[in-house]
Amino acid sequence: MNKKNLGFVFCVVGVSFTADLAASDYGTTGLIDTPTARMQQDGVFAVTGAWDGLHKSYMFTYQATPWLEGTFRYTGFNDFFYWDRNYEVKALLWQEQYLLPQVAVGIRDAVGTGVFGSEYLVASKTIGRWDATLGVAWGRLAGDGVVSNPLGSVMDRFKERTSDTGVGGELSFGDFFSGPDIGFFGGASYDFENWPLRAIIEYNADNYDFNNRGSREYVPSSPISYGVSWEALPGITLTLSHQHGDEVGLAFRAALDTKAVPERPTPPVFVSSLDLPVNALPSQIRKTHWYDTLLYDVERSGLLLVNGQLSEDGRQAQLTVGNASYPLWADAVARHVALADLHLPPSVQTLHLVLEDGGHRLSKVVVPRPSAMKDSSKDTLARRVRILPGDTLGTPSNQTDFTTNKVHFTVDLNNRLQLFDPDDPARYQVYVDIGAEYALTNHWAIKAKYGVDITNNFDESNRKNSDSVLPRVRSDIVRYLTEGETGLDMLMVEGRDSINSRMHYRVFGGVLEEMYSGVGGELLYWPHQSRLAAGVSLAYAKQRDYDKSFKHLDYQVLTGFVSAYWASPFYNADVAIHAGRYLAKDLGATLEVRRTFENGWQIGVWATLTDVPFDEFGEGSFDKGFYFKIPLDGLFGRSTRGAYSTRMRPIQRDGGQRLENHSGNLFWDQREVRYDALLNAGERLLP
Repeated sequence: MNKKNLGFVFCVVGVSFTADLAASDYGTTGLIDTPTARMQQDGVFAVTGAWDGLHKSYMFTYQATPWLEGTFRYTGFNDFFYWDRNYEVKALLWQEQYLLPQVAVGIRDAVGTGVFGSEYLVASKTIGRWDATLGVAWGRLAGDGVVSNPLGSVMDRFKERTSDTGVGGELSFGDFFSGPDIGFFGGASYDFENWPLRAIIEYNADNYDFNNRGSREYVPSSPISYGVSWEALPGITLTLSHQHGDEVGLAFRAALDTKAVPERPTPPVFVSSLDLPVNALPSQIRKTHWYDTLLYDVERSGLLLVNGQLSEDGRQAQLTVGNASYPLWADAVARHVALADLHLPPSVQTLHLVLEDGGHRLSKVVVPRPSAMKDSSKDTLARRVRILPGDTLGTPSNQTDFTTNKVHFTVDLNNRLQLFDPDDPARYQVYVDIGAEYALTNHWAIKAKYGVDITNNFDESNRKNSDSVLPRVRSDIVRYLTEGETGLDMLMVEGRDSINSRMHYRVFGGVLEEMYSGVGGELLYWPHQSRLAAGVSLAYAKQRDYDKSFKHLDYQVLTGFVSAYWASPFYNADVAIHAGRYLAKDLGATLEVRRTFENGWQIGVWATLTDVPFDEFGEGSFDKGFYFKIPLDGLFGRSTRGAYSTRMRPIQRDGGQRLENHSGNLFWDQREVRYDALLNAGERLLP
């Protein structure tokens, strides 16, 4: 199940669109139905919808690295009710040079039923305004084949290819680059000089044998297809094509650059507390005290000041600071530095800012006071910035007395989506999400969420009753969305804190999510500057009744994991492995890989293998999917740290399921304030 804010479409302010006319009807960079060796710009995320007389397809494509493109494809067949889910990956072997074409290798339907199974080696070369492509293919793209598979002379297993299609979800290693014959595909595109148009022609020998399951027998009358693409707006592409001499195709694509760095927010305009008369300040603010005046201006800037003190000689100031509204922590640090420079006593030469995020303190930024180094350039100041462990002040001389006896309410219009089910391609609910938070202390709070249904079509689902042979820990979700269409989604007590700069913990108890109540906690060990971290999480969970009341079903489980994390130096990609016991009491491990960009975008994939056999797991064979975290800064005309986060599964089953957001999350929660993230910010840490 996935939750989504209705306000998010493809208009996230601060994320620039990227123009592209090179997307195929299969989502991957290509011509019409065939791929090319071209790659998108690094970090481009695209959604494609394509319709023709045979299929309707919806694709997510992501340029994961400059040399690796991945696509998730969801295709329905018009002549019979069948929806197929599959993945495609394409890797760049080398880039185009003066005489050398660009070459890539790819696998279509790498994880799926094999309906579209094909592998290819493809080359593309630019000739003036033309871009020519020629590829060699195995599987569907090979058609009837032209020559014998040369790999068959290397190993016998390459001589045969299975034509079976199963429940999917498994890597078809035995079929990769196999088959008695190989075939060829190719084509060319032409970019018009004065128009945002691209003409396309391709040769595709695919026989579309799988489509003959329907009421009509389909044999393409021609391997030639042609069409034209129009860049209607930056990042928005429409393609009209005539395919195989028989069908008219239409494709729509929206692409955006997830790497685009947002501009620094303009600080709010206000008169500093130093320039206000005493009677214009709140009674508790002492204008003669640097901490009070700094606190007043910090909070009006959308920031937080937790505590602070000066060194005995008065030359250093240590402040524990927070960030309530700046989308990038680097910009928040820069604003803190500017305000501290304005309010601190003249004797202070160096600022020590301990960054507290979500109750945890991971890093400290040491910055020379800008006004004390007026003759130094920003580059010189940046070289003197240091990132140290986030030490906690033992007994600070100044402490902010945060209000802890008020309830903070939020009201949002949200929705829930169920996508990619083969029987129910799209189910939805629109509801009002009422949230409340009551702060007990600086580190403890009571949190609640209640959903009020507006409209939904989950009652039309064919999957109200699960066919799972495992304990139905997730597959009965449709019952929760129908019998509990309005109800309590969360009511829990949560505490977060850092024992020191290396050890961080989280504990929680109550109604944890839509399906489970329970108690648990998480501990993370992460040494400063280390790219390795380790954690452990444990929770006792009891399954809630379907109406989302305070009643419970008979099912209960003790679930827990040992986790290892690697903050890799490659493309800001992070890897996590969680090994332990899942909600269905199965044992196994989850591999997560996420890539995080400077602007807050985070995109990842995960896969879970447990001791549940693939046939007992059911359709999909094992749990896998995508993770998205999309910053919402500027969406509502203001600066915010808010983000939309979701997990998308091709199909919801019971094996390999964890409590949502309650196991292995501390590492990801601290991603923005870790050492290398701040170090890479450079001059942006300065005003």
